[in-house]
Amino acid sequence: MKKVAFTVWNFIKSQVVLCAALLLAVISAFFVAPSAEYFEYVDWDTLALLFALMAVMKGFQSAGLFSFLANKLLMRANTSRKLMFVLVFLPFFLSMLITNDVSLITFVPFGIIVFRSAGLEKRMIPLVVLQTLAANLGSMLTPMGNPQNLYLYNSSGMTFGSMMLIMLPYVVLSGLGLACVLCAFRSEPVQFAQTDSTLGGKFALIWPAVFFAVCILGLFDIVPSLIIAAVVLVFLLIFDRKTLTKIDYSLIGTFIALFIFIGNMKNIEAFRSFLSSVIVGNEEIVAVLSSQVISNVPAALLLSGFSTEWEALIVGCNIGGLGTLIASMASLISYKALARDYPEKRGKYLLQFTLYNVAFLAVLIALSYILAILL
Repeated sequence: MKKVAFTVWNFIKSQVVLCAALLLAVISAFFVAPSAEYFEYVDWDTLALLFALMAVMKGFQSAGLFSFLANKLLMRANTSRKLMFVLVFLPFFLSMLITNDVSLITFVPFGIIVFRSAGLEKRMIPLVVLQTLAANLGSMLTPMGNPQNLYLYNSSGMTFGSMMLIMLPYVVLSGLGLACVLCAFRSEPVQFAQTDSTLGGKFALIWPAVFFAVCILGLFDIVPSLIIAAVVLVFLLIFDRKTLTKIDYSLIGTFIALFIFIGNMKNIEAFRSFLSSVIVGNEEIVAVLSSQVISNVPAALLLSGFSTEWEALIVGCNIGGLGTLIASMASLISYKALARDYPEKRGKYLLQFTLYNVAFLAVLIALSYILAILL
């Protein structure tokens, strides 16, 4: 019995957002009885495309593509500043294509290994903090950069280019800000041992590339998302079941539970009226503030149920990923990676993480107000 309780407790600790979403869905079911309408709450197209994109990224990751590219870029980095530029801007740019969580899962452990071999452990905390910031900032630009963007893109019906134009000023300013911060670090000559960067075979590289192209067609509504997901699922069941087991199904489960909760809450008149009165006209700041507490993916799903001011929601939920450690759940990936190797640095990391995040958040909020005045 104790073993079962321990296992359940460990699952809850490792999947806090999923468990909270499930709890909310269950509680809401007491107010709105379960029915076939529950299936209509769920945005199946978004979930299908999310599943396909996660499978593709896991395929690329298993093939060693990202580590291979990183090693190639690092071959010319002979100073500590150049190392930091490469290791920070890799997740910044690649997160636009491979999502912020995949960027952090790939490049934070890679960066830790590189800095350890280069004798730069004294700068380990700033490196991981800036890598996390970079992934969250770069991923703001594209629909496939992070889960909330994918959902808001599908829900809003806006074009690919329109969404990128909304976030472009924020991403450009963020990139300049990261570069300025990196230039403030003293540059020292370094040498480090290359990490393992063996590429997988042709098949391991070709199938993710093909399906990534197909996913892009799905983003442009050329190929139905449900068909893409079905084909990817059948392909993996036949040819690559190992990749199928690595997909983050907890994120899909979180989406489904939140869709049910939000759908039920919209059917409760008192709740709908109250939340609408709070959100309408304040979408961006409400998105930023709620993201600090419940993270930006749940915030996007919740607020979009009560407002259709898509631009404000997109900006608010994206820049709202900065701030607290849970504002973007992807940030927990970096924290866990550092805490695993350097448990004694956890407190210092949290302090620096918060300072950097609040500073960037303040700058981007200021940019939002300036753009609102100018435009």
